[in-house]
Amino acid sequence: MGADYTLGQFAFVATFAIAGLGVVLIVGQAGQISLGQGALLALGAYTQGLLARQGVPAPLSLPLAVAVAAGGGWLASLPARRLGGLYFAMSTLAFALIVEETLVRWSALTGGAAGVTVPTLALGPLAADNAAGEALVSALALALAWFACRRWVGSRLGRAWRAVRADEGAAAASGIDCMRAKSAAFAIGGGLSGLAGALYAHWIGFLSPEQFGLMLSFELLMLAFIGGARHLAGALWGALVIVAIPQVIAVLRDVLPAGLAATAGLELLLFGAVLVAVVLWRPQGLADS
Repeated sequence: MGADYTLGQFAFVATFAIAGLGVVLIVGQAGQISLGQGALLALGAYTQGLLARQGVPAPLSLPLAVAVAAGGGWLASLPARRLGGLYFAMSTLAFALIVEETLVRWSALTGGAAGVTVPTLALGPLAADNAAGEALVSALALALAWFACRRWVGSRLGRAWRAVRADEGAAAASGIDCMRAKSAAFAIGGGLSGLAGALYAHWIGFLSPEQFGLMLSFELLMLAFIGGARHLAGALWGALVIVAIPQVIAVLRDVLPAGLAATAGLELLLFGAVLVAVVLWRPQGLADS
């Protein structure tokens, strides 16, 4: 039981790290603030879950889930043509609200607030029907995502992202298509979130819209800032913290006074404390050397 629990937690860390890589590309590399990353995770999760329920094999459904989330990321980037800074960040927040409300209202497809169950993931002869299988699939997916991100960051596109982050006006004057670079960051980041969402759907086994609310978007953003938004390794460090905090809370509820342990905002309090600590002592994130 102990080994299964550890492997299950590893699967969640790897899955959130994949989503974190998407945030790192958007926030840390391209310098854009996205408040709707949870919605992109939802697009991947629901696409994968609904296709799996129809019997579509995973080698086909997983790329479709990634593509749908990547398309969602591209759509979320479109307001950047006219908006910037805080106004653009608010547009990504609106995108997240639209997706969440659509999942609730389109009950004929998504099951609405009642949710839908998701079958076990099967990749040919490999069935992730236990903790070891989930951990193996998550590790392989993270390794693939990590390799791809390393290539993107070191490519001409990666250099364009960093130029836009440093000074968008200077980047445009140098001949860089800033809008294209931003859209690429959101599309790739969305695809990574979609992959994480697709795996998450199978690991949880059940999907409902409230799982992908604004709190998830804020957690993913905090994941990047805590881990280090400008380092790919920041996604892994941030994922470790995000997954560890609920476990710490479970321990605290056993040792804290009953009144404080029953506080509904204990998770937010701990998230805030960790974020403040990182800002004060490691402002560039845990991955910063």
